[in-house]
Amino acid sequence: QVQLVESGGGLVQAGGSLRLSCVASGRAFSSYVMGWFRQAPGKEREFVAGINWSGSSTYYRASVKGRFTISRDNAKNTVYLQMNSLKPEDTAVYYCATSATRFSSNQGPYDYWGQGTQVTVSS
Repeated sequence: QVQLVESGGGLVQAGGSLRLSCVASGRAFSSYVMGWFRQAPGKEREFVAGINWSGSSTYYRASVKGRFTISRDNAKNTVYLQMNSLKPEDTAVYYCATSATRFSSNQGPYDYWGQGTQVTVSS
């Protein structure tokens, strides 16, 4: 059974920073694509960032490019999302997910999800 556990969310003022972590267990972590998604109240869940198995390729939605950085430490089975220059519109529950097949900005290929961590950005 694969488990993903996110942490690092919280309340921060606009312009501030947070670092989210996601620890994985039950799967050969270093072999799989990892992604971060988010869901704001009343909205669909959306792709935020993704990273390939080695960390050599990263992908971002346009609205976070230059502000967010995804990285991974395969020795620690952990993927990170460093979020800088946060804006109120970044407020959402953030989820990490793993794909055994390929990278995608769609949710379909991701077969395991964490429980989510709340990020709230005040103006």
